[in-house]
Amino acid sequence: MPPLRLNAVAFVSPQNHPILIRSFAQGQDELKYHYIAHTSLDVIDERISAAVASKSTECYMNLLYTMEDVAVYGYITPLKVKIIIALALTDSVVRDADVLTIFRALHTAYRHAVANPFLRLNAPIDGYNDHATVLQAGNGKWQTFRKRVDDIGKAVGVVGVTA
Repeated sequence: MPPLRLNAVAFVSPQNHPILIRSFAQGQDELKYHYIAHTSLDVIDERISAAVASKSTECYMNLLYTMEDVAVYGYITPLKVKIIIALALTDSVVRDADVLTIFRALHTAYRHAVANPFLRLNAPIDGYNDHATVLQAGNGKWQTFRKRVDDIGKAVGVVGVTA
């Protein structure tokens, strides 16, 4: 079976501000993945309102939609940070377990970045609840987080789908 190919990852704050949008597809337009991330927010909001009505506590939002050559999946953390991934469409079956593994790795990378108290030195006090301001406040200091996300993207491209 062909391996999963991660085209892009987006982290979006609870206030729907982009924290990080990272593209892994060569020769693709960066703006396309910004559009995909923002379009996904509408679908995620619909799923959240449906989950609230049914009292579901599931973080994994499954396949949100497909568009052209990508399949878009969503995940929402307990603190309402949304993680969106765009996988290249293939003819093979994509298992939810494989996608959930990617999301857990991305969530762990984000958790480690936000939990580091030394990276909040430049963050404004009044915007503390918005993770986007915290992340953008220390732009140069967040290289470890971006590197972890890049490493996950590379690992997904290398590791194939298990049978």
